[in-house]
Amino acid sequence: MISNSLLATTGRHAERVFDVVRSGFEEGGNDVVARSWRRCLDEYLLHPDRPRDLRSLDAQALEDRLQRMATLLDSARHEMSTLFQQLADQESAVVLTDTDGVILHMVAAPSFAEEIAPMGLRPGVVWSETEAGTNGMGTCLAAACPVAVRREDHFYTQFTGLTCSAVPVYHPSGEMVAVLDVSSRSSLMQQHLLVLLGMTARMIENRLIDQCFRDAYPLHFHSRPEFVYTLHEGRLAVSDDGRILAANRSALFQLGLQSVAEIRSRRVEDIFQTSQDDLLQRSNLSSFHPVVTYRAHASHRFFAVMRRPAQEAGTSQTSPPVIQVPGPGRVLSTRAAPVPRSSGAVATMGDPQLARNLAVARRVIARQTPVLLCGETGSGKEVFARAVHDGSPHADGAFVAINCASLPESLIESELFGYRAGAFTGAQRNGRRGKILQADGGTLFLDEIGDMPLELQARLLRVLEERQVTPLGAEETLSVNFQLLSASHRDLQELIAEGRFREDLYYRLAGVELRLPALRERTDRRELIRSLLVAEGGVEVALSAEAERLLMAHPWPGNVRQLRHVLRSACALADGDEVRPEHLPSLTRGTTVGALPASAVAETVPEMPAPILPAGVAATAAAEEAATAEAVSRLNPILANERQVLIKLLEHHRWNVSNVAKALDVSRNTLYRKLHKLHIQISHAD
Repeated sequence: MISNSLLATTGRHAERVFDVVRSGFEEGGNDVVARSWRRCLDEYLLHPDRPRDLRSLDAQALEDRLQRMATLLDSARHEMSTLFQQLADQESAVVLTDTDGVILHMVAAPSFAEEIAPMGLRPGVVWSETEAGTNGMGTCLAAACPVAVRREDHFYTQFTGLTCSAVPVYHPSGEMVAVLDVSSRSSLMQQHLLVLLGMTARMIENRLIDQCFRDAYPLHFHSRPEFVYTLHEGRLAVSDDGRILAANRSALFQLGLQSVAEIRSRRVEDIFQTSQDDLLQRSNLSSFHPVVTYRAHASHRFFAVMRRPAQEAGTSQTSPPVIQVPGPGRVLSTRAAPVPRSSGAVATMGDPQLARNLAVARRVIARQTPVLLCGETGSGKEVFARAVHDGSPHADGAFVAINCASLPESLIESELFGYRAGAFTGAQRNGRRGKILQADGGTLFLDEIGDMPLELQARLLRVLEERQVTPLGAEETLSVNFQLLSASHRDLQELIAEGRFREDLYYRLAGVELRLPALRERTDRRELIRSLLVAEGGVEVALSAEAERLLMAHPWPGNVRQLRHVLRSACALADGDEVRPEHLPSLTRGTTVGALPASAVAETVPEMPAPILPAGVAATAAAEEAATAEAVSRLNPILANERQVLIKLLEHHRWNVSNVAKALDVSRNTLYRKLHKLHIQISHAD
């Protein structure tokens, strides 16, 4: 019941609040906000036009609270900074509060942080509903659900210039532990912002599991293999005796459970048709790529990976150093986030150009504008595309990637458009859905689009214009709805001039054209190296100063793809020990070192000893090298000379088979047969 004293001397905003609470309904209004207004009036006895000074903790009380919440803060800092970069909005702040509504950490531009500090948007201030009325942080806490509070949705008149979007963050125990909020001047795209916030919250929750259960066995799973090691994966923490200690929200959803309590203390074999030892052994044999398992007492198939605990590998638990950035409220962690093989976090890391590109791509693709990615081979175009997809309105749909350069010309049409049963000799009995239909409701990524044959370019253009697909051998036309991303390392304008690429298709693909920098141009190489080490090693891998200098000095002609291969080999050779220069043989011998400036080689690899390999690996490598050398020695002089010429051509094109095939005017299959005949091993994927 609203008292008469509250109704006295009210402004326009206050009158609206009272009217909505009295009527209990506002057409087009927000029920969450209306219920919050009622609590503010009836329970807290607040008045919209009579704000209180928000309560603030003293310095010691705040410090004590920060110490208690150190694990949460350590898990959240990096993700909050990444989100701020993605927003690319200088009039916004990313805020983290505890369950009392106390602001623990904030990331904002210094000028904006200074502007909003008098409102109470600063660490130590309490933003619960009882103190600040209806607001993103406090109302999210009260409602325990994602909340968007736009301008006049705020209870207090003084806050109506802000728009706040907030989501809960959950502890591995299943209880809410924090609220993640974005407060800004803008009132646009709040639903899109809530999606981004939800993704960031899930990243923080996954980090919390890693931090709180460092001595547990991490188990990653999903019903689709491409989603393992991504944000969408289910994550479990398992004890030594195979009992489940914690689970993330994705794991609960996939297993059809409502709470962590339903799964805690149950054994792995109670959930899946496998034991902990069996899953660990199969994961190890597969080099930690997903292996098939099934739901216990059911036929539901999952793809899973289990790893050994970080503690078991001797990972340091010391907190990372923290850099204070000038300006109120902004704190960034120097430690890079552990990045899984296909995680979108690799897409940007700390490089400002990539962060800007990602923000632009997500903004335009939300409006169905296609994005064309340009950059050198191996620069991470597919990883970047996945990151765009993960932050898009179609994130819940499939991400379907097609490498137009790797498909034989005879199969491209059937792969793209699908076919009905009996459409051609060799067709599957039940027909096949094409990649475009698989991308319905999600994202279609056309990699190396410049290599698509001309005759198919016309048909693809029609599909993009009409958003309809006709499978091979079928008469009916099917409607599709997807986001479009494409990529090419080739200059499409040059191909257009040569008559090898349709100009109308180019303009249909390049709604926005973004160039991704090569690895040598990126400012975040050190962070990327350390993150990929975690991804490839499964734990935080120690890196010697000499090895780090060697990695930083290398020109990386194969870009991120080459870096990943080198680090994967280094982790295998180090076998849990510190990565040293001898674990980087491809950078310390042969033609690769020759690509480095002489000064760099002299500085980073003085009198480098021969690499030390595990006995089994060394024996296998030696046997393979001996067999290859013997086979090469049997080549006749003509073939031997041809082999040398082809190797030089491969080196010139950075071991890109597609480019070499084009230079020779032969098909990729023909070139692969020639490489096999001449005993040339390809270690770099296109």
